[in-house]
Amino acid sequence: MIQAILVFNNHGKPRLVRFYQRFPEEIQQQIVRETFHLVLKRDDNICNFLEGGSLIGGSDYKLIYRHYATLYFVFCVDSSESELGILDLIQGGLSAAPARAVSAVKNINLPEIPRNINIGDLNIKVPNLSQFV
Repeated sequence: MIQAILVFNNHGKPRLVRFYQRFPEEIQQQIVRETFHLVLKRDDNICNFLEGGSLIGGSDYKLIYRHYATLYFVFCVDSSESELGILDLIQGGLSAAPARAVSAVKNINLPEIPRNINIGDLNIKVPNLSQFV
């Protein structure tokens, strides 16, 4: 079972923190700091699985992470989860996101792209969006 999802940058600043188990705010911040330090000190050539930190459950939990550009994506899971399955979830979710965004824009059925939108006294000029579709 997934216990937490953490996304933070190279400096340890959290970008997304989602806990699926109740922790006080102070403990959550300590977990993020501890997780960041555990993951940061690992070399890029080492596998992306490690035992959880002391605050989130110790050896009963695993941290599965992936480093992309300036972000670390970390899943904290219990022993019932597959490490490779979670790693695939991280990789598959990130690689499919741009494709989903492009297909969503293409699937918008507008009869005509509006050029000028007049709202009362406001006259807003809409740029040419055809290059993105």
